[in-house]
Amino acid sequence: MQAIKHLGIASLLTAGLVTTGCANMSDTDRRIGTGAGIGAVTGAIISGGRPGGTALGAVLGAGAGYLYDRERKRYYYYDRHGRRVYRY
Repeated sequence: MQAIKHLGIASLLTAGLVTTGCANMSDTDRRIGTGAGIGAVTGAIISGGRPGGTALGAVLGAGAGYLYDRERKRYYYYDRHGRRVYRY
């Protein structure tokens, strides 16, 4: 029962962070933040709501978000006008 309580709190905090100010974030910041949020929720579920498991999940999720961002950036570049151009 306590794990569900912790999961609810973690979900509420994650939803609050996602909805406040993501418009001014870069793609990299958004992807790392999303990865950390998903990792924190997954870590809380797996560890039963223990803070260490939640923190470890957030760190691993942030790392995964960074790697995903690096992979996505291989497929586009910015031209001299600041527009994103995709490579196919």
